[in-house]
Amino acid sequence: MQLADFDFDLPAERIAQHPARPRDAARLLRVGAERADHVVRDLPDLLRPGDILVANDTRVIPAQLTARRGAARIGITLDRPLADGTWHVLARNARRVRPGDRLDFDGAADLSATVIARDDDGGLAIRFDRAGEDFSRALRSDAAVALPPYIDRPEGPVADDTTDYQTVFARRDGAVAAPTAGLHFTPALLDALAARGVRHATVTLHVGAGTFLPVRVDDLSRHRMHPERGSVDAATADAVNAARAAGGRVVAVGTTSLRVLETAAASGALAPFDGETDLFILPGYRFRAVDLLLTNFHLPRSTLFMLVCAFAGTARMRAAYAHAIQAGYRFYSYGDACLLERAA
Repeated sequence: MQLADFDFDLPAERIAQHPARPRDAARLLRVGAERADHVVRDLPDLLRPGDILVANDTRVIPAQLTARRGAARIGITLDRPLADGTWHVLARNARRVRPGDRLDFDGAADLSATVIARDDDGGLAIRFDRAGEDFSRALRSDAAVALPPYIDRPEGPVADDTTDYQTVFARRDGAVAAPTAGLHFTPALLDALAARGVRHATVTLHVGAGTFLPVRVDDLSRHRMHPERGSVDAATADAVNAARAAGGRVVAVGTTSLRVLETAAASGALAPFDGETDLFILPGYRFRAVDLLLTNFHLPRSTLFMLVCAFAGTARMRAAYAHAIQAGYRFYSYGDACLLERAA
Protein backbone atom coordinates (compact mmCIF):
# COMPACT_ATOMS: atom_id res chain seq x y z
CA MET A 1 0.00 0.00 0.00
CA GLN A 2 1.12 3.55 -0.79
CA LEU A 3 0.82 6.71 1.27
CA ALA A 4 -1.03 8.43 -1.59
CA ASP A 5 -3.83 5.87 -1.23
CA PHE A 6 -4.89 7.68 1.94
CA ASP A 7 -4.80 11.26 0.72
CA PHE A 8 -7.77 13.63 0.45
CA ASP A 9 -8.34 17.38 0.22
CA LEU A 10 -9.27 19.09 3.47
CA PRO A 11 -10.08 22.83 3.51
CA ALA A 12 -8.16 24.64 6.25
CA GLU A 13 -11.39 26.12 7.65
CA ARG A 14 -12.57 22.60 8.61
CA ILE A 15 -9.78 22.33 11.24
CA ALA A 16 -11.24 23.04 14.70
CA GLN A 17 -9.35 25.56 16.82
CA HIS A 18 -11.56 25.23 19.92
CA PRO A 19 -13.80 22.43 21.22
CA ALA A 20 -17.59 22.41 21.21
CA ARG A 21 -19.20 23.71 24.38
CA PRO A 22 -20.59 21.77 26.13
CA ARG A 23 -18.38 18.88 25.06
CA ASP A 24 -21.23 16.53 24.20
CA ALA A 25 -22.73 19.14 21.83
CA ALA A 26 -20.15 18.14 19.20
CA ARG A 27 -21.59 16.64 16.04
CA LEU A 28 -21.47 12.87 15.54
CA LEU A 29 -21.58 11.09 12.18
CA ARG A 30 -22.76 7.49 12.39
CA VAL A 31 -21.09 5.40 9.68
CA GLY A 32 -22.25 1.89 8.88
CA ALA A 33 -24.33 0.29 6.15
CA GLU A 34 -26.17 3.62 6.29
CA ARG A 35 -24.94 7.07 7.34
CA ALA A 36 -26.70 9.52 9.66
CA ASP A 37 -25.97 12.86 11.34
CA HIS A 38 -26.29 13.15 15.11
CA VAL A 39 -24.70 14.91 18.07
CA VAL A 40 -22.56 13.19 20.69
CA ARG A 41 -25.25 13.41 23.36
CA ASP A 42 -27.35 11.08 21.14
CA LEU A 43 -24.90 8.28 21.92
CA PRO A 44 -27.16 6.50 24.46
CA ASP A 45 -29.78 6.08 21.69
CA LEU A 46 -27.17 4.68 19.28
CA LEU A 47 -25.86 2.01 21.65
CA ARG A 48 -27.60 -0.99 23.19
CA PRO A 49 -27.99 -2.23 26.77
CA GLY A 50 -25.12 -4.63 27.38
CA ASP A 51 -22.62 -2.74 25.22
CA ILE A 52 -19.39 -1.67 26.92
CA LEU A 53 -17.44 1.52 26.26
CA VAL A 54 -13.68 1.28 26.69
CA ALA A 55 -11.90 4.62 27.14
CA ASN A 56 -8.27 5.65 27.61
CA ASP A 57 -7.59 6.96 31.12
CA THR A 58 -4.21 8.55 30.37
CA ARG A 59 -3.71 12.09 31.64
CA VAL A 60 -1.93 14.69 29.50
CA ILE A 61 1.17 16.09 31.18
CA PRO A 62 2.81 19.44 30.34
CA ALA A 63 5.40 18.24 27.84
CA GLN A 64 6.72 21.28 25.95
CA LEU A 65 9.98 22.68 27.35
CA THR A 66 12.75 25.02 26.25
CA ALA A 67 16.31 23.93 27.04
CA ARG A 68 19.65 25.69 26.79
CA ARG A 69 23.00 24.19 25.87
CA GLY A 70 25.39 27.07 26.24
CA ALA A 71 23.95 29.86 24.08
CA ALA A 72 21.82 27.51 21.96
CA ARG A 73 18.11 27.19 22.72
CA ILE A 74 16.53 23.79 22.03
CA GLY A 75 12.84 22.98 21.91
CA ILE A 76 12.09 19.76 23.77
CA THR A 77 8.87 17.74 23.63
CA LEU A 78 8.62 14.80 26.01
CA ASP A 79 7.70 11.60 24.18
CA ARG A 80 7.74 8.66 26.60
CA PRO A 81 9.53 7.40 29.71
CA LEU A 82 11.95 4.52 29.13
CA ALA A 83 12.45 1.48 31.32
CA ASP A 84 15.81 2.71 32.64
CA GLY A 85 14.35 5.94 34.03
CA THR A 86 15.39 8.14 31.12
CA TRP A 87 12.96 9.96 28.80
CA HIS A 88 12.79 9.78 25.04
CA VAL A 89 12.17 13.31 23.76
CA LEU A 90 11.83 15.01 20.41
CA ALA A 91 14.21 17.94 19.96
CA ARG A 92 14.32 20.94 17.65
CA ASN A 93 17.56 22.79 16.86
CA ALA A 94 19.58 19.97 18.38
CA ARG A 95 22.01 19.06 15.60
CA ARG A 96 25.06 19.72 17.77
CA VAL A 97 23.77 18.04 20.91
CA ARG A 98 25.81 14.98 21.84
CA PRO A 99 25.66 12.30 24.56
CA GLY A 100 27.08 13.69 27.79
CA ASP A 101 25.86 17.25 27.16
CA ARG A 102 23.97 19.03 29.92
CA LEU A 103 20.66 20.72 29.18
CA ASP A 104 19.31 23.47 31.43
CA PHE A 105 15.62 24.30 31.15
CA ASP A 106 14.02 27.74 31.24
CA GLY A 107 11.75 28.40 34.19
CA ALA A 108 11.64 28.69 37.93
CA ALA A 109 12.27 25.04 38.79
CA ASP A 110 16.00 24.97 37.84
CA LEU A 111 15.37 21.72 35.99
CA SER A 112 18.28 20.14 34.13
CA ALA A 113 19.07 16.91 32.27
CA THR A 114 21.95 14.96 30.77
CA VAL A 115 21.83 13.68 27.19
CA ILE A 116 22.32 9.91 27.18
CA ALA A 117 21.86 9.07 23.48
CA ARG A 118 20.44 10.41 20.24
CA ASP A 119 18.71 8.79 17.27
CA ASP A 120 18.42 9.57 13.57
CA ASP A 121 14.95 11.16 13.78
CA GLY A 122 15.79 14.13 15.98
CA GLY A 123 15.10 12.20 19.16
CA LEU A 124 17.17 12.13 22.33
CA ALA A 125 17.28 9.96 25.43
CA ILE A 126 17.84 12.26 28.40
CA ARG A 127 18.02 11.78 32.16
CA PHE A 128 16.43 14.53 34.23
CA ASP A 129 17.83 15.55 37.59
CA ARG A 130 14.40 15.05 39.20
CA ALA A 131 12.09 12.06 39.49
CA GLY A 132 8.68 11.25 40.87
CA GLU A 133 6.63 14.07 42.32
CA ASP A 134 9.60 16.48 42.19
CA PHE A 135 9.72 15.99 38.42
CA SER A 136 5.94 16.39 38.10
CA ARG A 137 6.07 19.65 40.06
CA ALA A 138 8.85 20.95 37.82
CA LEU A 139 6.78 20.17 34.71
CA ARG A 140 3.73 21.90 36.15
CA SER A 141 5.91 24.93 36.87
CA ASP A 142 7.94 25.20 33.66
CA ALA A 143 6.34 23.13 30.86
CA ALA A 144 3.37 23.81 28.60
CA VAL A 145 0.80 21.50 27.08
CA ALA A 146 2.07 20.31 23.69
CA LEU A 147 -0.91 21.16 21.51
CA PRO A 148 -1.00 19.66 18.01
CA PRO A 149 0.69 21.85 15.38
CA TYR A 150 -2.59 22.41 13.51
CA ILE A 151 -4.12 24.24 16.52
CA ASP A 152 -3.13 27.86 15.99
CA ARG A 153 -1.84 29.40 19.21
CA PRO A 154 0.86 31.89 18.15
CA GLU A 155 1.63 32.76 21.77
CA GLY A 156 1.26 29.22 23.07
CA PRO A 157 -1.68 27.42 24.75
CA VAL A 158 -4.32 29.60 26.38
CA ALA A 159 -5.69 28.99 29.88
CA ASP A 160 -8.70 27.03 28.62
CA ASP A 161 -6.43 24.53 26.85
CA THR A 162 -5.24 23.22 30.20
CA THR A 163 -8.71 21.82 30.89
CA ASP A 164 -10.05 21.51 27.33
CA TYR A 165 -7.20 19.16 26.36
CA GLN A 166 -7.95 16.70 29.18
CA THR A 167 -10.65 14.02 29.16
CA VAL A 168 -13.15 13.20 31.87
CA PHE A 169 -11.50 9.75 32.08
CA ALA A 170 -7.98 11.10 32.81
CA ARG A 171 -6.38 9.33 35.78
CA ARG A 172 -2.83 8.23 34.92
CA ASP A 173 -0.13 10.80 34.11
CA GLY A 174 1.95 10.13 31.02
CA ALA A 175 0.41 11.30 27.74
CA VAL A 176 1.90 14.03 25.58
CA ALA A 177 -1.24 14.28 23.44
CA ALA A 178 -4.86 13.79 24.45
CA PRO A 179 -6.85 10.70 23.42
CA THR A 180 -9.19 13.10 21.66
CA ALA A 181 -12.32 10.97 21.26
CA GLY A 182 -12.60 11.04 25.04
CA LEU A 183 -12.82 14.85 24.99
CA HIS A 184 -16.49 14.59 23.97
CA PHE A 185 -17.67 12.96 27.20
CA THR A 186 -19.22 14.67 30.22
CA PRO A 187 -20.38 13.24 33.57
CA ALA A 188 -24.00 13.77 32.42
CA LEU A 189 -23.39 11.75 29.25
CA LEU A 190 -21.79 8.93 31.22
CA ASP A 191 -24.81 8.92 33.55
CA ALA A 192 -27.16 8.73 30.56
CA LEU A 193 -25.17 5.83 29.10
CA ALA A 194 -25.26 3.99 32.44
CA ALA A 195 -29.04 4.51 32.61
CA ARG A 196 -29.26 2.97 29.14
CA GLY A 197 -27.41 -0.12 30.41
CA VAL A 198 -24.10 0.72 28.72
CA ARG A 199 -21.12 0.05 30.99
CA HIS A 200 -17.72 1.62 30.68
CA ALA A 201 -14.20 0.46 31.48
CA THR A 202 -10.77 1.95 30.98
CA VAL A 203 -7.42 1.02 29.49
CA THR A 204 -4.25 3.10 29.40
CA LEU A 205 -2.20 4.16 26.40
CA HIS A 206 0.19 7.05 27.03
CA VAL A 207 0.04 8.89 23.72
CA GLY A 208 3.54 9.94 22.62
CA ALA A 209 4.84 12.91 20.66
CA GLY A 210 5.28 10.62 17.67
CA THR A 211 1.55 10.98 17.06
CA PHE A 212 2.28 14.48 15.67
CA LEU A 213 4.88 13.28 13.17
CA PRO A 214 3.94 12.73 9.51
CA VAL A 215 4.47 9.43 7.68
CA ARG A 216 7.70 9.96 5.74
CA VAL A 217 7.71 6.93 3.43
CA ASP A 218 5.63 6.27 0.32
CA ASP A 219 5.70 2.49 0.72
CA LEU A 220 3.70 1.87 3.92
CA SER A 221 5.36 -1.52 4.47
CA ARG A 222 8.43 0.51 5.51
CA HIS A 223 6.66 2.69 8.08
CA ARG A 224 7.30 1.98 11.76
CA MET A 225 5.08 3.34 14.50
CA HIS A 226 6.64 5.04 17.51
CA PRO A 227 6.16 2.70 20.49
CA GLU A 228 3.81 3.83 23.25
CA ARG A 229 3.34 2.46 26.74
CA GLY A 230 -0.01 0.84 27.48
CA SER A 231 -1.86 -1.48 29.80
CA VAL A 232 -5.08 -3.44 30.13
CA ASP A 233 -5.77 -4.64 33.67
CA ALA A 234 -7.49 -7.88 34.60
CA ALA A 235 -10.72 -6.13 35.65
CA THR A 236 -11.12 -4.51 32.23
CA ALA A 237 -10.23 -7.71 30.38
CA ASP A 238 -12.80 -9.63 32.42
CA ALA A 239 -15.49 -6.96 31.91
CA VAL A 240 -14.94 -6.80 28.15
CA ASN A 241 -14.91 -10.59 27.76
CA ALA A 242 -18.07 -10.91 29.89
CA ALA A 243 -19.89 -8.24 27.86
CA ARG A 244 -19.01 -9.96 24.61
CA ALA A 245 -20.01 -13.38 25.94
CA ALA A 246 -23.43 -11.92 26.84
CA GLY A 247 -23.91 -10.50 23.34
CA GLY A 248 -22.77 -6.94 24.02
CA ARG A 249 -20.57 -4.93 21.70
CA VAL A 250 -17.17 -3.47 22.57
CA VAL A 251 -17.08 0.25 21.75
CA ALA A 252 -13.55 1.68 21.70
CA VAL A 253 -13.43 5.37 22.61
CA GLY A 254 -10.69 6.48 20.26
CA THR A 255 -7.95 4.88 18.22
CA THR A 256 -5.65 4.72 21.25
CA SER A 257 -8.10 2.52 23.16
CA LEU A 258 -8.56 0.38 20.06
CA ARG A 259 -4.83 -0.11 19.52
CA VAL A 260 -4.12 -1.21 23.09
CA LEU A 261 -7.17 -3.51 23.10
CA GLU A 262 -6.08 -5.10 19.83
CA THR A 263 -2.54 -5.48 21.16
CA ALA A 264 -3.87 -7.21 24.26
CA ALA A 265 -6.02 -9.52 22.11
CA ALA A 266 -3.23 -10.53 19.73
CA SER A 267 -3.49 -14.19 20.71
CA GLY A 268 -7.30 -14.31 20.54
CA ALA A 269 -9.32 -13.46 23.65
CA LEU A 270 -8.58 -10.20 25.42
CA ALA A 271 -6.00 -10.71 28.18
CA PRO A 272 -4.24 -8.40 30.65
CA PHE A 273 -1.37 -6.50 29.07
CA ASP A 274 1.38 -4.18 30.28
CA GLY A 275 4.09 -3.04 27.91
CA GLU A 276 4.80 -1.07 24.76
CA THR A 277 2.85 -1.30 21.53
CA ASP A 278 3.81 -0.18 18.04
CA LEU A 279 0.79 -1.76 16.34
CA PHE A 280 0.28 -0.30 12.85
CA ILE A 281 -3.19 -1.05 11.48
CA LEU A 282 -3.80 -0.99 7.72
CA PRO A 283 -6.66 -2.31 5.58
CA GLY A 284 -6.55 -6.09 5.70
CA TYR A 285 -5.98 -6.20 9.47
CA ARG A 286 -8.28 -8.68 11.28
CA PHE A 287 -9.86 -7.05 14.33
CA ARG A 288 -10.27 -9.27 17.37
CA ALA A 289 -11.41 -7.03 20.25
CA VAL A 290 -13.50 -4.08 19.00
CA ASP A 291 -16.94 -3.89 17.36
CA LEU A 292 -17.59 -0.13 17.22
CA LEU A 293 -15.18 2.81 17.20
CA LEU A 294 -15.93 6.35 18.36
CA THR A 295 -13.24 8.61 16.94
CA ASN A 296 -12.58 12.10 15.64
CA PHE A 297 -11.93 13.05 11.99
CA HIS A 298 -8.27 12.56 11.11
CA LEU A 299 -5.58 14.05 8.93
CA PRO A 300 -5.09 12.94 5.33
CA ARG A 301 -2.10 10.59 4.85
CA SER A 302 -2.09 9.79 8.59
CA THR A 303 -1.85 6.41 10.29
CA LEU A 304 -5.16 7.22 12.01
CA PHE A 305 -7.01 7.64 8.72
CA MET A 306 -5.44 4.35 7.62
CA LEU A 307 -6.75 2.73 10.82
CA VAL A 308 -10.36 3.91 10.31
CA CYS A 309 -10.23 2.72 6.70
CA ALA A 310 -9.11 -0.69 7.97
CA PHE A 311 -11.93 -0.71 10.51
CA ALA A 312 -14.90 0.51 8.49
CA GLY A 313 -13.74 0.09 4.87
CA THR A 314 -11.79 2.51 2.70
CA ALA A 315 -14.60 3.33 0.28
CA ARG A 316 -17.04 3.87 3.14
CA MET A 317 -14.64 6.16 4.99
CA ARG A 318 -13.81 8.19 1.88
CA ALA A 319 -17.53 8.75 1.32
CA ALA A 320 -18.07 9.60 4.99
CA TYR A 321 -15.23 12.12 5.03
CA ALA A 322 -16.48 13.72 1.81
CA HIS A 323 -19.90 14.09 3.44
CA ALA A 324 -18.37 15.49 6.63
CA ILE A 325 -16.37 18.11 4.72
CA GLN A 326 -19.39 19.17 2.64
CA ALA A 327 -21.65 19.26 5.72
CA GLY A 328 -19.26 21.43 7.75
CA TYR A 329 -18.06 18.92 10.34
CA ARG A 330 -15.03 20.08 12.34
CA PHE A 331 -11.84 18.01 12.06
CA TYR A 332 -8.97 16.90 14.31
CA SER A 333 -8.37 17.09 18.05
CA TYR A 334 -10.95 19.73 18.99
CA GLY A 335 -13.35 18.69 16.23
CA ASP A 336 -16.43 16.51 15.85
CA ALA A 337 -16.71 12.73 16.04
CA CYS A 338 -17.89 9.70 14.12
CA LEU A 339 -19.24 6.37 15.34
CA LEU A 340 -17.99 3.61 13.06
CA GLU A 341 -19.38 0.12 12.63
CA ARG A 342 -16.76 -2.49 11.83
CA ALA A 343 -16.85 -3.66 8.23
CA ALA A 344 -17.87 -7.28 7.76
